[in-house]
Order: sequence, then structure tokens, then C-alpha cells
Amino acid sequence: MVGLGCSAKKTQRQGTAVTKKYQTTEFDTSTLTVPEQVSVAMEEIAADLREGLLALAVGAGLQVMEQLMEADVAGLCGPRGKHDPERTKTRHGTEAGSVTLGGRRVPVRRPRVRASDGTGEVPVGTYEVFNGTELLGKMAMERMLAGVSTRRYPTALEPVGQSVSEQSKATSRSAVSRKFVAMTEHALADLLAGDLSGLDLVALMIDGVHFADHLCVVALGIDIDGTKHPLAVVEGSTENTTLVRGLLGGLRERGLDVTAPILAVLDGAKALAAGVKEVFDHPVIARCQIHKLRNVRDHLPEKMRGPVTKRMRAAYHAESALEAEAILAALAKELDKTHPGAAASLREGMAETLTVLRLDIPPTLARRCAAPTQSSR
Repeated sequence: MVGLGCSAKKTQRQGTAVTKKYQTTEFDTSTLTVPEQVSVAMEEIAADLREGLLALAVGAGLQVMEQLMEADVAGLCGPRGKHDPERTKTRHGTEAGSVTLGGRRVPVRRPRVRASDGTGEVPVGTYEVFNGTELLGKMAMERMLAGVSTRRYPTALEPVGQSVSEQSKATSRSAVSRKFVAMTEHALADLLAGDLSGLDLVALMIDGVHFADHLCVVALGIDIDGTKHPLAVVEGSTENTTLVRGLLGGLRERGLDVTAPILAVLDGAKALAAGVKEVFDHPVIARCQIHKLRNVRDHLPEKMRGPVTKRMRAAYHAESALEAEAILAALAKELDKTHPGAAASLREGMAETLTVLRLDIPPTLARRCAAPTQSSR
């Protein structure tokens, strides 16, 4: 599941114990191992970071939706826990329902209201609106994420819950839609600016992702319990040194522990790798193999791209980092004679493209780490 908040979590260690070798005082990258719980979580990670951010936006929308429905119920039945002898409607619990949000059908608990005179059920207007139409589709959520990434989102948005009860009678589609979109954007911005001091991350994934017409840099963390936490999204590219420093420095300022060793899965941007090493005390860098394949291919004529890509993929699927390095070194030596640019690109950062092999991560997980996103870069 995607972590929607940043509150501290207690690590579960019942059953099979997890040895936290990555937090020993003397840190040796040659003996680093990824805990089993984290390996499983990373293996099951969504196809790309885009899905993690969209899931976060859906989660924010669901929280806002619950607030709006409760405000509507309060408008019909009066404040919860306060007796009103003149009330004409009463709460009647909840039941299973569903709404469409972010391009997917999502289960929710729909509130129920009944007439006090026993004449039957009273519809809750906001739920009827949510159930009958999609107020915030996938494209709208992408535009929202792009807006949040610019850090220029409105600062005067209505906070979640504030003054909603006063407007609860405005249950037309347009009125609910305006409130819902504005409140969801505010809630999403709050989530992406929240306190991170309660997180115990063992892996960090950063890459460029397109939202609407914007290229954004997305950071996602994975904690010891296997929960994935979207941490930040900013507009720009991973080659922008100022932006990268601001992004990573912002994580530290929000309380993220940067002293513990962490596996950082990155693209080939030098500014990004330098920023991670500058901010984190003990980062272990894993370069994206897909980006490396593309970079090498760009230096080759069309007829050579297929055979070279095949040999590089074979290396990345080798049984060990030593075997993989030997295959890549031999290939680079061959390319020196005809295409030195491709050879230089292959050698650049070669060790970091083999990090997942050195960590003895299972093959399926290694493929996830090799290509954390479907960036267009």
C-alpha cells in the first residue's frame, strides 16, 4: 500500500526476524543486504513512480470525500452527539458503496440517513454526486500534481473540514465539484509537504515523470515495513543541480533521517547522484540500467543497436556482478575500435549499474530496480 501520511510506524518483527545490517555503525557496502520484507515490497512496486503519485492523489481525494459526506450528513441530522428533539432526520450507519476517482472505481463506505418519522431513507446529496459522476479524473489529477509540483498552488485553499458544514446544503454537482477539487489539491499539497521524521527508509527512488505537459522529478521512499511513501514532486529535470539540491535538502528539512544507509535507485543524471551523496551520509547508488541502455544506443548506428543491447541485457541478467562486469568490459573494449563514444558511455557509471547484482537481490526485484520508472528521457 502507499503511505498516505508521515506518522511514525512501529516496525513489525514477529515471525521471521529481520536483521538490520544496513544500520550498523561500521558501514561496508560490500556486505550490504536488503531485508527480506523490503525486497518483497520493492518487487511488488507499481510499474512506475507515476502510479505512486496518482495513488497518493486518490487517497487524498478519498479523505476529502469523507469530510464532505460527513458535513452533508451533519447538515441533514445536526452535529453528531448533540440531542435535538426537533430534528427530522437521523443517522443510520454506513454501508458499502463505490465511486470513480482518478480513472478507477474505488470502494467507499457510504453514509446512510433516515427520516425520523419512519417514512424511509433520505439520500445524502454529496454521495449521490460522487457516485453518479467522476469529479476528478486521471488527467485532472495529473494536472493537479503538475500544479503542486510548481509550488505555486493557491495558499488560500479551504483547509479540509473548515467551513464545510456551513456549505453542506450546496450539493449540486458544480458546488460539490468545486469544493472537492480545491480541498483535494490542498490536502495533496499538505501530504507532500508533511513531516518525515517518523519514516525509517531503506530505499529511495527518484526519476523524471511527465504529468500533463510538465516534466517533474518524483521521489518515492520504501520503509522497513514495505510501505511505499511518495515523498515529493517538483517541476524540472534531474539534470538541474539547483532543483535536485532543493528537492533532497527539502526532504532533510522535513525531518527525513539522512544518516542511515539507504539504497538510492537513480537515473544517470550527475546532478542527482551528486545531490544524493551530498545530502545522505551513506547512500548506495544503483543506476538505472534502462537509462544506460538508451545512452549507449544513442552512440551507435541503427544496425548495431540490437546486438549491443542484447549483450548488455545478458550482462545485467548475469549470475553475479563479477560476471556482468566482465561481459560489459569486453563489450566496451570491442566498441573502442569503432565507436569510442559508445564505449565511454558504457564504462561511465558501470559499477553503479551493477549495484543490484552486488546486493544479491532476486532477479525479479533487480529488474524493478533497473527500471524504476517509464520516463521518456
